[in-house]
Amino acid sequence: MRKERKERLEAKGWKVGTAREFLGLSDEEAAYIELKLRLAESLRKRRRHRRLTQADLAMLVGSSQSRVAKMEAGDPSVSLDLLIRSLLALGTSSRELSRIISSPRFASAT
Repeated sequence: MRKERKERLEAKGWKVGTAREFLGLSDEEAAYIELKLRLAESLRKRRRHRRLTQADLAMLVGSSQSRVAKMEAGDPSVSLDLLIRSLLALGTSSRELSRIISSPRFASAT
């Protein structure tokens, strides 16, 4: 958020912070959520790149279309195991997977 906008909001009595602060997340919880979001985003991009529907991917990994939609949305009920298995089913290499896991999803905004 731009500094000017933040100052205007605060001057009007708004409290400005991050989702992490609002939810009171620990470092570990924030890192876990960030990891799931990176994996989910990558899954969606790779599925679309291969021109597969969610139903196509579901058949490939032995799941349902609604489950694939939840995976791509970063739903908390989806396990890391299922996200990683689905990425591997799309042909993601171990090297690509390690890049997804180690790279930040968003640039740090301070």
